[in-house]
Amino acid sequence: MTTPVCTSVSKAAVPATRTAAYPSFAAYVRARQPLLLRTARSLTANPSDAEDLLQTALTKTYVAWERIEDHRALDGYVRRALLNTRTSQWRKRKVDEFACDELPEPEPAPGATDPAEQQALRDALWRSIMKLPARQRAMVVLRYYEDLSEVQTAEVLGVSVGTVKSAVSRALGKLREDPELVRVR
Repeated sequence: MTTPVCTSVSKAAVPATRTAAYPSFAAYVRARQPLLLRTARSLTANPSDAEDLLQTALTKTYVAWERIEDHRALDGYVRRALLNTRTSQWRKRKVDEFACDELPEPEPAPGATDPAEQQALRDALWRSIMKLPARQRAMVVLRYYEDLSEVQTAEVLGVSVGTVKSAVSRALGKLREDPELVRVR
């Protein structure tokens, strides 16, 4: 059989010593929450974390409310609870990084090329394409990057198919001889 976690309690079931203390706690929290929240925000970088921190510190204060003799020093008590809670959180944080002599790099798959080398080749190719005359550049881009046929390329540019073939052939010859691409290959 399960026991309910949260039940309503009538005022008669609560001891008389507690009923007088807790309404003053609620009044204290309503009056001092903005100030205490500013203090919590100064201890954390994230406003949501600050709210959680303040809630935890106020919970600790609530538990100790009857033991606090001087209620004029409540702000100091809550600030100390904030600081202690934040320090505990900081100490308990999980460290996922460890110092080591060698970086744990995965072994490349057989036959796979380095992504950095592939990017360097793409960049060099685009720089070489940008050196071509505008008409040849347009034909190369339409033919190989847009994957159009020679006929489609000719239609888009309004030229003959033979013009596309000869211009693309000259452009590819220039790209093969470009010193930047020869060096990368």
